[in-house]
Amino acid sequence: MLKDFFNKIFLSFKREKHIAPLAVLRMAFGAIMLFSTIRFIAKGWVYQFYIAPKFYFPFYGFEWVKPLPAIATYMVFALMVIACLFILIGLFYRISITVFFICFVYTELIDKTYYLNHYYFVSIITFLLLLVPAHRYFSIDVLRKPSLKVTQVPGWTIDIFKWQLCLVYFCAGLSKLNYDWMINAMPLKIWLPANGDLPVIGKLLTQTWIAYVFSWFGAVFDLVISFLLLYKPTRKIAYIFVLIFHIFTGWLFKIGMFPYIMIFVTVIFFSEEWHLRLINFLRGIFNKRSLQTNEASLSLVYSPAKKKLLYSLLTVYFLLQVLLPFRFLLYPGKLFWTEEGYRFSWRVMLMEKGGISYFYVKDRQTGQKGEVINSQFLTPLQEKMMQTQPDMILQYAHYLHDFYQTKGIKDPIVTVESYVTLNGSGSRLYIDSTVDLSKQQESFLPKKWILPFH
Repeated sequence: MLKDFFNKIFLSFKREKHIAPLAVLRMAFGAIMLFSTIRFIAKGWVYQFYIAPKFYFPFYGFEWVKPLPAIATYMVFALMVIACLFILIGLFYRISITVFFICFVYTELIDKTYYLNHYYFVSIITFLLLLVPAHRYFSIDVLRKPSLKVTQVPGWTIDIFKWQLCLVYFCAGLSKLNYDWMINAMPLKIWLPANGDLPVIGKLLTQTWIAYVFSWFGAVFDLVISFLLLYKPTRKIAYIFVLIFHIFTGWLFKIGMFPYIMIFVTVIFFSEEWHLRLINFLRGIFNKRSLQTNEASLSLVYSPAKKKLLYSLLTVYFLLQVLLPFRFLLYPGKLFWTEEGYRFSWRVMLMEKGGISYFYVKDRQTGQKGEVINSQFLTPLQEKMMQTQPDMILQYAHYLHDFYQTKGIKDPIVTVESYVTLNGSGSRLYIDSTVDLSKQQESFLPKKWILPFH
C-alpha cells in the first residue's frame, strides 16, 4: 500500500500537466503581495520597523545583514511594489520574482522582532516560484515573446506547492497536540473572551466550552484539511472550510495578512479545468474575442542536467522542511518556555506569553551597579518581544555591554532579572540572574542560563 502511494507521487511528479494552475498561482500571489506591501508602507511600518530603531536583532548567522539609510530602505519597498505588479501581470518574471525574493528576505533578516510565520511562508513560496515557469502562460512575457508560451509542464512544478501547503497545515496540526492546547484550551481560553463585546457571538466567546471547541476544531482542521484538498470529491467542501477558518481567525485575532495569503495560495489544489475556466473568464474581461479553448499542446522539456539539478535542490529543500519543525526535540525543557527550535516550524498562535526584564550593568572594578532603562535603546515592540525570547535577551545584553564600554566602563557585567508568564501560568523567574550574559555566546547549543519552567 505504501509502495503504491509513493508510486502515485512519483508518477504525478513526472506526468505532464497543464500550466494553468501555475499562471493562476503567479497572479494570486502577485496580487496579494502587492496589496500587502502597499499596506505595509501605508501603515508607516517601514519607518517604525527599519528606520526608527537604534538597535536591531538579526538572526543568528546573519549578523552581517545591516539596515540601509532611510531613502534606500524606502527604495527597497518601492522595488517590491513594482516587482509584485510585474509578477501579477507576468512581465520580466524571472527578474521580478528574483528582485522580490532578495528584497523580501533581506528585510526579514534585519530584525527577528518582526518574525511571523506568514513572512516565512512568503519567503519559501517565493523561492519555489523562482524554480518554476509560471510566466510562460497568460502573461505579458508571452505577449511580448510568443516563443515562451507553453501549455504543458512537468507535474512537479505544480505539486511542490501542494506539498508545501500540506507540510504547513499538517505541522501546524501536530504542534497543537500538546497539553496546553488540547487539555487546557490555552491560549484560546484567554484570547476568546477578549472578543466578548462583538455583536451576536460576543457572549458565546466568553464561555469556557467554546475555547475547547475552537482548540479541538483547530487541531483537527490542520491535521486533515490537506488530505481533503488533495482528494477531488472533498476538495470543494474543504476549500469552503479553508475560507471559513481563515476569515474567522483573521477577524477574531487580527493576525494580519496570513489568513488571506493562505486562502489565495490554496487555490493551487483545484483542477486544471478550474484554473483554465478562471483564465478564460479573465480573457473575456480583457479580450472580447473568442476564448482559447483548443490550444495547441506545447510542452516544456528540461535538459537532463537541469532536471537533475532541480530534483537535487528540491530533495534537499523538502528534507529540510520536514526536519526543521522537529529540531526542538534536540533541546531540553518546555518548548514554549525556552523557544529553542520554535521558529520556522509552523507553530501558529499556540501561546500567550508576556514578561518584564530588568537589565543591570555593573562595573567590574568599582562594583557600581545601575539599572538600564530599556526604552532608551529599544522601540516598544522590540522591548515587548525581547522580554520573552532568550536569544534576543542575549543579543541585547551584548549590545549593552558594548555600549557602556564606549562610555568608559571597562568590560561591564550585564545581568538580567526577567519574569515571564506562559499561558496564564503565573509570573516566574526566567533567566538566571547571576549569569553575566555578556560572556555567553549565541550558538545552536541549549542555553543553560534559561531557568526551567517547573
